[in-house]
Amino acid sequence: MKLSCIIVEDLQVAADYLKGCCEKSGRIEVKAHCTNVTEAINFLDTNSVDLIFLDVEIPGGQGFDVLDKIAYSPKVILTTSKTEYAYNGFEYNVTDFLKKPFSYQRFSDALKKIEATTTTSKNNDSNDDDHIFIKSDGKLVRLKNDDILYIESMGDYVKFVSAEKKYVALNTIKNLETKVNTRQFIKVHRSYIVNISKVDNIRENTLFVKGSEIPVSKACKAEVIRRFNII
Repeated sequence: MKLSCIIVEDLQVAADYLKGCCEKSGRIEVKAHCTNVTEAINFLDTNSVDLIFLDVEIPGGQGFDVLDKIAYSPKVILTTSKTEYAYNGFEYNVTDFLKKPFSYQRFSDALKKIEATTTTSKNNDSNDDDHIFIKSDGKLVRLKNDDILYIESMGDYVKFVSAEKKYVALNTIKNLETKVNTRQFIKVHRSYIVNISKVDNIRENTLFVKGSEIPVSKACKAEVIRRFNII
């Protein structure tokens, strides 16, 4: 099965070269080419892809702004001529960094990394632990999954909400979505992860969790429908 991708690149010649590499590989289907931050965010808000080829310096901001705004976490390969963005890429957990200009062989090597990590994640798609450790108020706290109602983003911090207490920890939703038990939790918005068993009811694009209203984003709605078996 081919991987789906989007190319975020403002230079047409660079985008055409990347598209040619994808077609030559026979393993990637290019869903769209976006030339700026807003266009990329708008596309990814209503479409999901396996991979983003992401230039950093594009109109409307930086490529990293796209990753900050979208509600899910596809694989990312940075494509830029400036190596100073490598550290930022590490912080965003990008899979590889293609320094322009790059050869088809280098492209192919990056693609192999994507395919390897995709296979690994499918084989290990659930953290089966019944708890998670967080650092809050200077101490390590053990939270049982069953006690967590939902997790909410607060900029550079996240808030773990239980029936009895709220805990604030230095972390991100993007990082936590791969750390929590994916059989029990689901990301429903770029700012929220919800405990499936704690959802009381669903009305249109809102989940109701023990008195709290949690929005469901367009990008996450299909997965919410699947996981909750909505007919």
